[in-house]
Amino acid sequence: MFQKQRIFIFSGLFFCSIAFSQHSLFSLSDDYIVKKYSQRWELDSIDKHGTFRLMSYKPIYLAPARWSSKPNDQPYSENPDYSVDEAKPYNSIETKFQLSFKTKVIQGLFNNEGDIWLGYTQKAHWQVFNVKLSRVFRELNYEPELIFMYPVSFSFLGGKFRTIGLALNHQSNGKDLPTSRSWNRIIFNLGYENGNWLVSFHPWIRLKDDEDENPSITKYIGNGELNAAYTYNRHQFYAIVTHPFNHLKCGSMQLNYVFPLKGHLRGHVQFFDGYGETMIDYNHHQTTVGIGISFSDW
Repeated sequence: MFQKQRIFIFSGLFFCSIAFSQHSLFSLSDDYIVKKYSQRWELDSIDKHGTFRLMSYKPIYLAPARWSSKPNDQPYSENPDYSVDEAKPYNSIETKFQLSFKTKVIQGLFNNEGDIWLGYTQKAHWQVFNVKLSRVFRELNYEPELIFMYPVSFSFLGGKFRTIGLALNHQSNGKDLPTSRSWNRIIFNLGYENGNWLVSFHPWIRLKDDEDENPSITKYIGNGELNAAYTYNRHQFYAIVTHPFNHLKCGSMQLNYVFPLKGHLRGHVQFFDGYGETMIDYNHHQTTVGIGISFSDW
């Protein structure tokens, strides 16, 4: 049922968008003109601004109220050492926020065109309304990356492929037994743009982990991610889809709608369905809806 819903919603909301402000950390254009890949990753010479300049990376947002259809009150793993014995009374409503930054550390590799970046993303799920559990942070995910980006220009279907690259990625929740979760990946990047559309495909290879805390994580979360984004006037829509290549019933979909409120303040509605909204939820299926404000999109 949920699989059919995801396909229906994704097809119906084919406007998947991004307006990524790159000239400074939180700068936003007055008309929310979509930022091209060259501006996002400083691909062309006119857009290069040197090294060690802190910029937004993935979306930055705050959702004071995020509702879950099925809170993960007793996380488990296929590795029995990482399964929780007793359930906790988590609320179905919590606060969610994400911070994400990047900075270029090396410019001008391989024919003076490739760059190396450091990226960092942190996602938090806070049981701020849960007095019984002393308003604990249910889950914090940390994601540092070392990213190589190289510009390309291949025409395709009226648009162009603009980037190829790869990243060394670590993601974990920083917890001890039995709720510790982590994995390491090599993530590939292929970026395409066409008018106000930005699309990127990120297949990955999971690196071997001798003490595997989440053995079936690729089965549930997937082997790659597709980001599709579209900007229309002052409204932005973007989708993030993950999927395992050999398990049709798993994966996830996140749909986002960002709209103007006043000045640079923008509202944000987020819908998620599937597995792996956080590391602790990698094998837990839920549907969530969050409402808040957005500071920076893709």
